[in-house]
Amino acid sequence: MKVSTLRALSPADGRYADKVNSLRDIFSEYGLIRFRVLAEVRWLQCLADEPAVPELEPLSSVMKDVLNKLVDDFSLDDAERVKAIEATTNHDVKAVEYFIRERLGNGPETGPLKDFLHFGCTSEDINNIAYALMLRAARSEVLAPQMREVRNALQSMARDHANLAMLSRTHGQTASPTTLGKELANVVARLERAQQQFRAIRIRGKFNGAVGNFNAHAVTYPDADWPAISARFVESLGLDVNPYTTQIEPHDWTAEYAHALVRYNVILIDLCRDTWGYVSLGYFRQKVAKDEVGSSTMPHKVNPIDFENAEGNLGVANALLSHFAEKLPVSRWQRDLTDSTVQRNLGVAIAYLVIALQSLRKGLGKLQVDAEIIGADVAGAWEVLAEAVQSVMRRYGIPEPYEKLKALTRGQAVTRELLQEFIGTLDIPDDEKQRLLSLTPDTYTGLAADLANRIGADDGK
Repeated sequence: MKVSTLRALSPADGRYADKVNSLRDIFSEYGLIRFRVLAEVRWLQCLADEPAVPELEPLSSVMKDVLNKLVDDFSLDDAERVKAIEATTNHDVKAVEYFIRERLGNGPETGPLKDFLHFGCTSEDINNIAYALMLRAARSEVLAPQMREVRNALQSMARDHANLAMLSRTHGQTASPTTLGKELANVVARLERAQQQFRAIRIRGKFNGAVGNFNAHAVTYPDADWPAISARFVESLGLDVNPYTTQIEPHDWTAEYAHALVRYNVILIDLCRDTWGYVSLGYFRQKVAKDEVGSSTMPHKVNPIDFENAEGNLGVANALLSHFAEKLPVSRWQRDLTDSTVQRNLGVAIAYLVIALQSLRKGLGKLQVDAEIIGADVAGAWEVLAEAVQSVMRRYGIPEPYEKLKALTRGQAVTRELLQEFIGTLDIPDDEKQRLLSLTPDTYTGLAADLANRIGADDGK
């Protein structure tokens, strides 16, 4: 029965359902079953290719096609059949094994193959591979492209506004000017580092039996090099092998994956809050949608809802991701089932991150820079040149430069006239004095423009 999104318990499958369609075939129950079928089939194929298991003949081309199609053509109807079998077995992984046996049918090659299905495996051998493949697919197919879109949008904005002088605010007070582009470049640099760390997480899998010792394997084929066979199998799936485990892969890499996303998300939360503040100051205006309503009672309002939406959903994602990182590596003795319950929510956390990334990208696309307001703000802040003047005074040995500028500027309005009159009294070379006299708040931005223009220049090197 199709359930209306209006009756969904989670906003990820209700209000935001269309935004997370790219995750459905990865993290849904269908996706989990599909990856389990893949793990079972590929292990069977691995055993058939293994000389140390002589009872299994190498697969014929026909049987190779049959097994490959089980994986490549796995459908929603197939998943429904697995669920129907599970209703009888009351065991989800065993239902996958029985489904494959059923699909193999009865033929000259299928008898031995059926007997070696799930050979030496515990359910966790199948499950940990399935979840590893899920998270790998989510990273490469969904998260990495969307992260790249956000980063590229910010990099483009950084370069476009590299020269736009902007007043800094440290502790909420006026501070040495920067440029809008340089502030955006700071975020780009942080995101790039976080993305590199996320991409570098090595996704691991284990395939070593009931308690991690190859007990059943070794007693059945004592001369086979099972650690090597297991490693070859896991690596053939594009995963790193973990040779030392209990019944479960200990999920340390999953914690690393979750923590890397938490750190990435925190940078985006910081960006959302700063952008919200700059919208409030009028530095940014937002493109107006004709029929959009900003407030139910105040018609003039155009709220920064995309950044608020992104911030909120990033917070939900981080709450779940932090729980995964703290809980999943902890298991009683050789295993308990709490990890299985928690892992089923991995896709929920990723969904809220994907929703946030789309909201953020939409919000960035609606921003319009108000150069006039930004310029007026910095132009009136002559007090920020106190740093410049006292620094030059230090170079030429004028005593107590900081203290003299503090007495001149602190707690009172600083005008161009006041500052230039003070500069005129300094015993410094005339060319240096003229340089200080020609300085204005909007030209006192150091190397900000150059730094903003250089962001991303080393990409691909």
